[in-house]
Amino acid sequence: MSVELKLSRSNRIYRPSEALEGKIVVKTQSSISHYGIRLTVKGSVNLQVRGGSAGVVESFYGVIKPIPIVNRTIEVKSSGKIGSGTSEIPFSVNLRQRDENLERFYETFHGANISIQYLATVDISRGYLHKSLSATMELIVESDKADLLQRPLSPEMAIFYITQDTQRHPLLPELKSGKICTQCSLSGPISGELTVETSAVPIHSIDLQLFRVESILLGEKIVTETSLVQTTQIADGDVCRNMTLPIYVIVPRLLTCPTTLAGPFSVEFKVAIVISFQSELSKLHKKSDPKTPRLWLAMETLPLELIRTK
Repeated sequence: MSVELKLSRSNRIYRPSEALEGKIVVKTQSSISHYGIRLTVKGSVNLQVRGGSAGVVESFYGVIKPIPIVNRTIEVKSSGKIGSGTSEIPFSVNLRQRDENLERFYETFHGANISIQYLATVDISRGYLHKSLSATMELIVESDKADLLQRPLSPEMAIFYITQDTQRHPLLPELKSGKICTQCSLSGPISGELTVETSAVPIHSIDLQLFRVESILLGEKIVTETSLVQTTQIADGDVCRNMTLPIYVIVPRLLTCPTTLAGPFSVEFKVAIVISFQSELSKLHKKSDPKTPRLWLAMETLPLELIRTK
């Protein structure tokens, strides 16, 4: 005996103005009686503060009370019987009621300290003598088309230089320059280019790192933590000088969302161009913190605004 949720869309992506549709699939060897089949859709922003990113007093708070987004329950079927074999029961529920404008739907996001999640749960009540049947599935919520950016993204790119003057530590004479977009669509790539003009030290690797910056309002204090989302290698080895290297990085799904500046929390992003030099020191410290510059690394960090576009 089992129950399963099947959504109408294989990618599980829905917008707040749309109806969540699908089927409840029940498999049983014999007919069973039930006292109603209910479907619940819950969405919330879950916040937590870890001890490493807060003080001793703040760490006692641990998990902060979630911020509710939606909590809706409908009765799919009243009490009755489900026949033996496989039964499919269709359902449909509006994520946002047409007469309600108070709910703000943030996009699905799985971060280190901030998680925005929407869950659909079906419950088949069978009374006190039998265990209820239930199944849960996560759906992915994206912004309504009416709320998306109407104007095109700015084609302008930020120009950066990596020299001795821009680094916190002494380096032998070298110069890298390039440009990268600092406003990107979630459905498009992070694009740009990089040129190594000169470097007296052989280059081991050039990487682009994507960071998320999560901030949570805790009392009168804002707790901020930066964590690495992904690293993409742009070049391997001691690259040719004065040759333009393209930057083309796909933004990962679920681990990113539109840049969000809400009252109790915010989610922002930034990118870092990291140049690793061929050095004996790097072999001794392979597990170094990617956010901390080392003697064998050169790093330039730029803010990145992520936007959902049509």
